[in-house]
Amino acid sequence: MEQNKQVAIHAKEIAEKRLLKQDYAGAKAMALKAKKLLPPENLSQLLAVCEVHCSAQLMANGLYDWYKIIQVEPLSDEIMIKKQYHKLVALLHPDKNKIPGAEAAFKLVVEANNTLSD
Repeated sequence: MEQNKQVAIHAKEIAEKRLLKQDYAGAKAMALKAKKLLPPENLSQLLAVCEVHCSAQLMANGLYDWYKIIQVEPLSDEIMIKKQYHKLVALLHPDKNKIPGAEAAFKLVVEANNTLSD
């Protein structure tokens, strides 16, 4: 159990380093590994940062897919979009999440909400 904890902490540290290098897919893989071994605190925040940035990299014709960024299906109604928006804002708000890339992910989610709410 203690060994799993150490491996999970190490995987989380690697994920944070990969975020600094903007390797969002690699960071997500390491965060998922850490979560699988032992769910330490902050992993939901770390994974949210990774998922938003990975989604932002999947551009279509040079444009963001706002639905992927906010993590809802394209046919989602406004209630579902707002619910997911509030969930992501709570995880990514820069005052509460100091993980590298969190502020940029927060801004993407806000922009996605603004775009989809129009």
